[in-house]
Amino acid sequence: MKMMLAENIRRFRKERFLTQEQLSEALGVTAGAVYKWEAKLSTPDLGLIIQMADFFDTSVDVLLGYEVKDNRLKATVKRLQEYRRSKDPDGLAEAEKALGKYPNSFQIVNECAALYRAFGFDSGDKALFHRALELLERSRLLLPQNEDPEISEQTIFGRIAETYLGLDETDKAIELWRGHNAGGQYSHELGNILAQSGHAAEARQFLSEALLKHVSELAVTINGYVNLYLQSEDHESAQAVLDWGTRLLLGLRKADKPNYFDRICAALLAALAGSQFLSGRSDEARDTLREAGKLAAFFDASPSYDECDIRFVSRIEGASAHDDLGATAMDAVDRAVSQFENEELTALWRSVTEQEGHHE
Repeated sequence: MKMMLAENIRRFRKERFLTQEQLSEALGVTAGAVYKWEAKLSTPDLGLIIQMADFFDTSVDVLLGYEVKDNRLKATVKRLQEYRRSKDPDGLAEAEKALGKYPNSFQIVNECAALYRAFGFDSGDKALFHRALELLERSRLLLPQNEDPEISEQTIFGRIAETYLGLDETDKAIELWRGHNAGGQYSHELGNILAQSGHAAEARQFLSEALLKHVSELAVTINGYVNLYLQSEDHESAQAVLDWGTRLLLGLRKADKPNYFDRICAALLAALAGSQFLSGRSDEARDTLREAGKLAAFFDASPSYDECDIRFVSRIEGASAHDDLGATAMDAVDRAVSQFENEELTALWRSVTEQEGHHE
């Protein structure tokens, strides 16, 4: 609750060109009393507030400047999120008020936990981390209320682990991440903290898993962006994300040996060529198709699905690579070109393969 009584008394008085002495005479009080009201040193009693509202031809609510907050659950959650985003420390007091009003709401408890964690990391205040842990544990019990598909018991345990790191309780964090690492969700966290702790061999395993997982996901994400941009004919953005993505994948080459990401990169280069062609850059498209063909031929000459041939990656037990791009990298390029359904682009690709002898 926020009131602007002092400011409004001053504003209404000045709008009527009154001095503090003149207002005090009209209200039957001392000039010192008016000064204290405006300086927030004291507050007039209710009778005087009603008298002033009548004197200024306004309502008590307007004179008080009272703003009624929307304290319904969803509005409260949004307000707490804004406190967290803006790093406003007043959010901590608001969090406790919200918890008092909605102590058994998963949304409120979860958001308050996030707020305490955020301020804990910003300030290093251990008390904030301890409060966050209490709320995270409470949110686990309230999880059946959750309707957000991105939140699960696994993700909550991950946040608890991060909070233990803030408390310098590394072993507890590692134990939690190990126990809730389904799908390698926390392999990057485990690899990072184990490397810092001097457990090099184990760290390398987790980091290798994380790198493969995230790069594979990134390749799919890039493809999604490309489809999005091509549908809206935003070729500049499509080419930018493809240029960035192909350079990243090519950076995983180890000792000039082919690796699995080469076939993905060849397909992305074909998509880049298609975008270049459709935006009127046919010469660049030809060069890019030639590059895609050479990369595909390089991979197909000695195809490798061994993760150890990828830069930075060590042997991962049970690892395997699969996709739906085609039997060969050249098939992947053919497929990427055909998806544009453009006869001229297809003819350009055919002429490149004939010149380079890729399909002999």
